[in-house]
Amino acid sequence: MATTRWAPEHRLLAADPDRDHELGTHAAWYVVAGVVTTGVQAVLFLLLRDQLGSQMANLVAIAVTTVGNTEFHRRVTFAGRRSNAGKRHLQDLVTFAFYAGYGSAVLAVLDALVDRPTSWEETGTLLLASLVGGFVRFAVLRWWVFAHRAEAARAR
Repeated sequence: MATTRWAPEHRLLAADPDRDHELGTHAAWYVVAGVVTTGVQAVLFLLLRDQLGSQMANLVAIAVTTVGNTEFHRRVTFAGRRSNAGKRHLQDLVTFAFYAGYGSAVLAVLDALVDRPTSWEETGTLLLASLVGGFVRFAVLRWWVFAHRAEAARAR
């Protein structure tokens, strides 16, 4: 049975000690955070696009959502795992740079293929790109930033 608890050193949902469903729990929380963050990012993009232009609106939306998303993953998704603070900050920077460069490239390709893309076409393209990028980010978070340490597991 899963129990709910908020504490920095514990996962939000602690799996039954007899059965470790850590990967499934991580993936579920990652998807929840991704859906919320991507939705907020899309709304910000749509609100800012006409005033700032597509590229700048995308950068601002990514900057705002990356910080919140990464903090959520640190506190909830991967809360039971330790990580180096420097590695987390590096992950924030790499995540922002990845999504900024990736989103800018996707928008540039769309602009080259479609004469005057609509805000909805740009948003849809960014959402699709975010989905693909999300798979890559989950792998990086799970197996690099919040990597399970074999020696820590043995010490328990």
